[in-house]
Amino acid sequence: MTHAPEHEPDHDPVDPSWREVDARGAQAVLIGDRGTQHITFVTPRPEVSWPVQVGVVPPEAGAFQPRPEITAALDTAIGEDGAAVLTQLIGLGGVGKSQIAAAHVRARRRELDLLVWVSATTQTAIIEAYARAAHELGHPPSSDPTDDARWFQAWLQQPGDPEQPRCWLVVLDDLTDPAHLRSWWPTGPHGGCVITTRRTDIHAPGRARVVPVGVFTPELAHDYLVAKIAGPAGSARLVEVDQLAADLGYLPVALSQAAAYIATRATSRAGTCAGYRTLLNDRRRQLAEVFLDSGLVDDYQHTVAATWSLSIEAADAEHPAGAARPLLELLAYLDPSGIPDDILDTPALTTQPSQQPAGAAGELPIAEASREAFDNLARYSLTEHSPDDGLIRVHALVQRATVDALTSDRANTTAHAAGDALHQLWPEMERDTDRAQILRANATTLFHRAGQALCRDGVHSVLMRAGRSWGETGLVTLAHEFWSELHHISHTLNGPDHPDTLTTRHNLAYWRGQAGDPTGAAAATAELLDDQLRVLGPDHPDTLTTRHNLAYWRGQAGDPTGAAAATAELLDDQLRVQGPDHPDTLITRHNLASWRGRAGDPAGAAAAFAELLDDRLRVLGPDHPDTLITRHNLAGWRGHAGDTGGAAAALAELLDDRLRVLGPDHPDTLTTRHNLASWRGRAGDPAGAAAAFAELLDDRLRVQGPDHPDTLTTRHNLAYWRGEAGDPAGAAAAFAELLDDRLRVQGPDHPRTLTTRHNLADWRGQAGDPAGAAAATAELLDDQLRVLGPDHPDTLTTRHNLAYRRGQAGDPTGAAAATAELLDDQLRVLGPDHPRTLTTRHNLATWRGQAGDPAGAAAATAELLDDRLRVLGPDHPDTLTTRHNLAYWQGKAGGQDGSAR
Repeated sequence: MTHAPEHEPDHDPVDPSWREVDARGAQAVLIGDRGTQHITFVTPRPEVSWPVQVGVVPPEAGAFQPRPEITAALDTAIGEDGAAVLTQLIGLGGVGKSQIAAAHVRARRRELDLLVWVSATTQTAIIEAYARAAHELGHPPSSDPTDDARWFQAWLQQPGDPEQPRCWLVVLDDLTDPAHLRSWWPTGPHGGCVITTRRTDIHAPGRARVVPVGVFTPELAHDYLVAKIAGPAGSARLVEVDQLAADLGYLPVALSQAAAYIATRATSRAGTCAGYRTLLNDRRRQLAEVFLDSGLVDDYQHTVAATWSLSIEAADAEHPAGAARPLLELLAYLDPSGIPDDILDTPALTTQPSQQPAGAAGELPIAEASREAFDNLARYSLTEHSPDDGLIRVHALVQRATVDALTSDRANTTAHAAGDALHQLWPEMERDTDRAQILRANATTLFHRAGQALCRDGVHSVLMRAGRSWGETGLVTLAHEFWSELHHISHTLNGPDHPDTLTTRHNLAYWRGQAGDPTGAAAATAELLDDQLRVLGPDHPDTLTTRHNLAYWRGQAGDPTGAAAATAELLDDQLRVQGPDHPDTLITRHNLASWRGRAGDPAGAAAAFAELLDDRLRVLGPDHPDTLITRHNLAGWRGHAGDTGGAAAALAELLDDRLRVLGPDHPDTLTTRHNLASWRGRAGDPAGAAAAFAELLDDRLRVQGPDHPDTLTTRHNLAYWRGEAGDPAGAAAAFAELLDDRLRVQGPDHPRTLTTRHNLADWRGQAGDPAGAAAATAELLDDQLRVLGPDHPDTLTTRHNLAYRRGQAGDPTGAAAATAELLDDQLRVLGPDHPRTLTTRHNLATWRGQAGDPAGAAAATAELLDDRLRVLGPDHPDTLTTRHNLAYWQGKAGGQDGSAR
């Protein structure tokens, strides 16, 4: 199993003495299909090029028949007052709702600045389409596409430029469940929405008008058949055309299949309307029992089943390998809105033996001539193909008729073949977001139609791949829901100890953590580990990965010391099982160094990263991304160990290499610029840091957009260093503006939102309002206790700063008491040598001195100096500060000469 390199999150400075390292930290590892993890890199979008289209509009059907009365009603509903009128096209399947919507789009294409066509069969599909629309409109992809989708909804509602308003249309095709649109209605002053659905219980807000769509009128059905059938035989082929239209119930999808059959059989009795009527009635009688057995009760479904039966029989007979039927059967399990046409070239289709008769159980007889078989299906109007978008479409009623005719064994074999073909199409790296969305839509359809078959005796790899794809796209909540359903099915069918059941549990816990519950993820991972140790043994790669993730989630939940200890134990076993140069071993060493630093040993972290760098240079080379990451973190922890100037110099050298290897706009390059600016500020140049952050912000806005988390972090640090450069009021104002955007983009309980509130209070205090700062910090503490818990490092930091603000507000005695209580908890949670514990001891001595006990302050500072000399060394800035304060308090206490050790 391979591990991906850790990312480099930028950590917001909270308090000057309690800053976290701006470096890449530990990462959880996701087990995907058969234990492989991949990472998706998203490149910045270009400037908006109008007009914009998202989604694929179905091509016009052959001999398409306009319906003026429906078109007029639709135009009226959409056009009233230029408002967003949500229109429902309600009708039975196969009546042409999507074609009417597509015709409306084609008629208005020149006036539309934005068109979004959504296959709205799931809420996930709606959210993904909205998010893609946001990206096309210049909004950079965020960590959660749901946020991007919300941005798109907000864009629709904007008044826009009165001189050049952007006209838009959103089409929600085949909406299957009204709940999918709850809170996702597209509304705004310059556009409209068309919904196609079979449901009659959708209640849209505003002035939405329902436009019923039924079958063709007798006149339209007549014109359609004449246009499709008329050929060399002239009117003789059209005898009984109106009777045939009536037999078919005037249903467009049935008419198209009948017309294609007749047109193809021009030289036979079946090539006439009268001849086809005879075949149709005979086939209906033959299928009567099938209708009863399958539960089909709808006359239209009966009709489509009969026309389908005749057409597939003819198409299959024309292909020497009998491959048309099994090909259609496979396509019937995939998304009717669009199947990638290169599925016809996948090994799942092209390497099947062709000797078996159609319908045989076992291997499907789809030979290398699958495209010829597909041409036969298209000729009989069983499938459609649009070369412009490279998609195959099969009407949902045709799919239903195809699947209903399968035996149980055949259905199971076909579903697995569809899964194989879809998985073979899936790229290792999802660089094309539109393509990835189409693959996920097909996997969703397959899962809904054959989930049980695909999970029995092991979960099919395409479902594993789809689950990872949702999460990697950023739909972490939906990914968690998917893995939950997949785990339930595997547990039910395969039992709790099946390897795939354990894998689904692993990924369920992983995405639970990614969705914002690291404590729950840690608990679930700990339970999983017990079962993996029992079932797989301690040295199995999946067991080791679970131990890795358990350490990660414990650290993310606020226990870096426990994470470091668990990672150290894991490293011993990986060295024994996998060897020192294995990629997993190197990653574990990386994470161990990082957790040690976060647990309070920056010097030890720096030393461990220096050793790791030597090995990564030897094993991976100087330009490998992991080597560059290690250099980045080595610089950061050296800075936290007291060498701020050295950290800045090392990051400047790293920046040159990242510019050369990755380019100026790569996220890692931008992160290095971010951290270089921070360390320059910490090395004594806050004005230079502020200037560097201002330049970086311009590039973040250009590359990543205003709402990207990294952009918000850069704004945070720009405000901080402006304050450090002497403008606390400006810093407070900037943090107030940032807080508004954090609340909008990330929500009130997001850790970064809480951090911004912390810093806003801090700078308000430094700008002259210590009482207000203390009150704001107290309110923040209540929320952190609720969201993070009492032992989380950020909660402890807020208690530290709350005590500090009380002292600033004129209550050094209260500050000393609060700091003493905090120290007890830090000794329990962080340990005596953690830098933050040492800082709290420093501040406790200070408040005691200011409360009237300079001798006690001097004694406490002297004890602290001994420990800082031992832990940090004599030249660390904090050690030097302690020596200075010791001299000060000794002088206040009446020392002989005020000297310090």
